Amino acid sequence: MKALVYHGPGQKALEERPKPTIQAPTDAIIKILNTTICGTDLHILKGDAPTCLPGRILGHEGVGVVEAIGGAVTNFQPGNRVLISCISSCGKCEYCRRGMYSHCTTGGWLLGNEIDGTQAEFVRVPHADTSLYHIPDSANIEPLVMLSDILPTGFECGVLNGKVAPGSVVAIVGAGPIGLAALLTAQFYSPAEIVAIDLDDNRLDMARQFGATGVINRTSVKAVEVVKALTGGRGADTVIEAVGIPETFHLCQDLVAPGGTIANIGVHGAKVDLHLERLWSHNVAITTRLVDTVTTPMLLQTVQSKKLDPSLLITHRFALAQVMDAYDTFTRAAATHALKVIISA
Repeated sequence: MKALVYHGPGQKALEERPKPTIQAPTDAIIKILNTTICGTDLHILKGDAPTCLPGRILGHEGVGVVEAIGGAVTNFQPGNRVLISCISSCGKCEYCRRGMYSHCTTGGWLLGNEIDGTQAEFVRVPHADTSLYHIPDSANIEPLVMLSDILPTGFECGVLNGKVAPGSVVAIVGAGPIGLAALLTAQFYSPAEIVAIDLDDNRLDMARQFGATGVINRTSVKAVEVVKALTGGRGADTVIEAVGIPETFHLCQDLVAPGGTIANIGVHGAKVDLHLERLWSHNVAITTRLVDTVTTPMLLQTVQSKKLDPSLLITHRFALAQVMDAYDTFTRAAATHALKVIISA
């Protein structure tokens, strides 16, 4: 089968690889129909994820059809259309019982990291009964790739951890795909203001189309001054960090109001200074999280009821044979205006 293989920082190649086989009775083999590229894949290629070793097939998002199942799989049968969760969970360990699937003792973020991933024609999914979701026959399958990772990540790590509430002020630092996913799902809670902050005017235009009440290009204006003016000098109740570099985390510390929350989503590959000399007395909470995907069933129902449209995030489409072009397009988002790319296997 064709697969996109990581060969160390800055190196990847489309190769022929053996089709995966059942290794444990709880496994399923999925024929990939659609997958995508995540910002986390770019972090891997920059060398920010030492758990991903050279030779690994990349990708942790996808939808497809069950090809084969292990003897212990009871919830799925060959031929079922399924959504693949970016997090594999046994459903039984202490962390899974606490809803912390990302810390499953035999699962967690495995796909495209510790085991071969979804940017291929087939993928082996461990703990299939609790790591796959049925896709209704009536559903358009392609946009549901956004529910593998980006939408639950934006919702859980940004909106829920950030304690977005009715009437509150939300500032989202980073209007890339993950920031926009947080913006879309923050609207479930009717905040009074959602301000998107970025360097890219195109992404800020998209943020406004997605429901942002205000946008700030921080190359041309001072974001902190604008947010403080909007809030009578207080700052934002929820500040969502959706980039993953020191500069944007520092900005979040300047934006947050007393009693507010900084919710970190970004994948940080370098240390960040925490300015406790300013924040220690401000009753500020700082949260971190790897997505647990516990909200995926709810988000799937929300999409089915047309309360949430994940197709808004899709800007480009490629065949798996064009995956190198897909990476080039996604990496040069400022020039290509790419949000999420769909790769059809």
